[in-house]
Amino acid sequence: MPHATPLRYLTALAGVAVLAGCAAKGPGPLYMWESFPRQQYSTLLREGASPDEQIRTLEAHAEKARAANAALPPGFRAHLGMLYIGNGNPQRARELWQAERTAFPESAPYMDRLLKKLDGPAATAKSDNPA
Repeated sequence: MPHATPLRYLTALAGVAVLAGCAAKGPGPLYMWESFPRQQYSTLLREGASPDEQIRTLEAHAEKARAANAALPPGFRAHLGMLYIGNGNPQRARELWQAERTAFPESAPYMDRLLKKLDGPAATAKSDNPA
């Protein structure tokens, strides 16, 4: 029986090591945020980079997320769409706002309003007065 005690200690130590290894790896972040919140804040304050530079940065972020199979955060596509509108590219803004609406259904009311504004006053009048 003298060997039973060291064997128990080794077994217990191995069990603790396995559990510690499992505990160290928790779930990763839900979204790939990176510098997006800070960039969005800077844009709203009208500080920092030009719209072209912001678009390039966000498109690179989106590409990195696609390559890592990571999800873009809420509002990312909507914000990028706003930058494209300001840059004179309404078609790209439309694509991004529709993608935001799909990725985050709770954004639908706001995305729908933006899309209606993109279509102009005639589209807004039609939706307000259905025939």
